[in-house]
Amino acid sequence: MKKILAIASLAALGLGVAACDSAAENAAEDQAEATEAAVDAQADAMEAAAEGTASEEAVEDQADAMRDQADATADAQEDAADKMDSGTPE
Repeated sequence: MKKILAIASLAALGLGVAACDSAAENAAEDQAEATEAAVDAQADAMEAAAEGTASEEAVEDQADAMRDQADATADAQEDAADKMDSGTPE
């Protein structure tokens, strides 16, 4: 999980270094959203697999924590993307 977020962070950072135009900003934001969606899907799958088991509540807590971390990471990546070309409208 942490590897996915780290890779996505590096990809977004790489896009920021490679170009500073609106297309790069949009690509970085798209990557952040895609990473967040992938984590959401993984969390959903974990919850579905644990449904009705003794560990259901613990898995739900873990899935919620994953979603929160992915959301915070995506927000930070999108903020960084916004700063790529802060003078250019989206």
